[in-house]
Amino acid sequence: MSTAVVDADAGVPLPALLALPEWAGRVRVLAGRLAPAALVTGLRPHAGLDLPDQVAGGELLALVGPVSLADWRLDALLRRVADTGGRGLLLAAAPAGGLGRTTGLLADRLGVVVLGADAPVLDLVVAARVFLAAPAVDHAGAVLAVHRALGGRLLAPPAVLAALDRVLGAPSALLDRHGTLIAGGAVELTGLRVAEPVPQRIAAPDRLLLAHPVLLPEERPVPAEQSSGQPTQPSPQAWLVVALAGAATSRADTAADALVVAAGAVRHWLLTRRLDLERDARARAALLGDVLRLTGEPSAELRRRAADAGWRLAGWHVGIRIGVSPGVDVVGLREDVRTALRAAGLAAVVAEDGAGWTAWVTVTDEPGPTEVRELAEQARAAHRGLARTLDVHTGIGRPRQGPEGIARTVAEAADAARLAAGRPETGRFLHVDRLGMAQLLLAWTRTDTFEPAARALLAPLRDQPGDLVRTLAVYLDAESSITETAAVLGVHRNTAAARIARVERLLDVSLADRDERLALQLACRTILLADRRETRDRPAR
Repeated sequence: MSTAVVDADAGVPLPALLALPEWAGRVRVLAGRLAPAALVTGLRPHAGLDLPDQVAGGELLALVGPVSLADWRLDALLRRVADTGGRGLLLAAAPAGGLGRTTGLLADRLGVVVLGADAPVLDLVVAARVFLAAPAVDHAGAVLAVHRALGGRLLAPPAVLAALDRVLGAPSALLDRHGTLIAGGAVELTGLRVAEPVPQRIAAPDRLLLAHPVLLPEERPVPAEQSSGQPTQPSPQAWLVVALAGAATSRADTAADALVVAAGAVRHWLLTRRLDLERDARARAALLGDVLRLTGEPSAELRRRAADAGWRLAGWHVGIRIGVSPGVDVVGLREDVRTALRAAGLAAVVAEDGAGWTAWVTVTDEPGPTEVRELAEQARAAHRGLARTLDVHTGIGRPRQGPEGIARTVAEAADAARLAAGRPETGRFLHVDRLGMAQLLLAWTRTDTFEPAARALLAPLRDQPGDLVRTLAVYLDAESSITETAAVLGVHRNTAAARIARVERLLDVSLADRDERLALQLACRTILLADRRETRDRPAR
């Protein structure tokens, strides 16, 4: 089946005509076929079976009166049509007898088509001529229909998609900025370039996918010191997609313009929703500030506001701080953070706060060491999920009790997050329970005499494949966990295990010995810090 797009000057493929509302189900192919590249340029009415004076190339000859399908003169008409470059015959199908076998074989051999109509032929000619001679009428009508359906009203995405489906007769969907389905039909979409804010057409074997970006106005200018002098492209907030199959692909241009109209309606909805999000964010920020400044028992008013927001002040709390680089839309991405935490099994309060998000998990009873470790691993899983699309650094606080405990555990999490920002070897994730030894190690290794000794100790690992110094540092920071080491490095567990085994062989040490582990951790930390300082202080070329 042809997937050509309608071109008013060149003509249209036969399937496009057969898909017209006036033709669909009323016109069928009796014999012959057209090559996919053979376009129909017009229809010429003709009375009787006499040979016509002229048939233009690409035309269908439409016989407006009743004829017998077994009449031998049909063969002569077919030959005249084929000789002049015509596409075939359209005639009122007789109820009995069917098309003669000879006529059918002749149509196949000549490469023309015989169509039978169960509707007045002149009505079909008028509908086809309107479509062929003025495809802009269909185009404008469809776009206008979308305009009328959407109007100036504020409509949620499902209503916008329903209007598109109704006008275009094809399934549509709304995707988020990452290409994940938000609303609409389950449109299978591969090949969408989500980072490019331009309309896209993606051809598939049995369909044509049209995608249109939904862009929002830039919220803040790029600081002069961060600007490259080149105009920056906005990032699409969502994508509207429609899937055209079969003959519907001939209306691709019409569908593309309809998507432009629908994108405006979705943008209107997103901007209105954005205002709601910012209002809610200001309310959460005010409530968070009051909770973090709490020095005694909360007032009845504060308890009521917390209850309205779904925040538990009683119980045991574990703080989580997720930081991002400046310029990230923390308001718009709050739901992404909540989704990542929920996916990791954490039902956490999440509030936008500066360049990141402040969160905490509340439980009724004091969590033991095992529960704390499990919670930290869940938070690490959420961190890894966010890190796939954002440059995040995350810190976890200790369990603290009561309303005042929220401020304490959140402050600890914020300290851990600030340190995590400079710790790529930990995956930019730190639990505050590990900071005591980490800070002590830093103090011990900041001496002029320790660095040469550290480099000598780890010299066998330098220039080895697999970045063994960083692998060892991550392994020791992960408390000798191969699984966590592999996760931080982004390699398979077996790869991490093999690298650690090579480290033990090259250094001739046993990492099961805690004294050797401590010495090696001191050495790794010293070298990595020195290398980072050298890179930072090196003058730019």
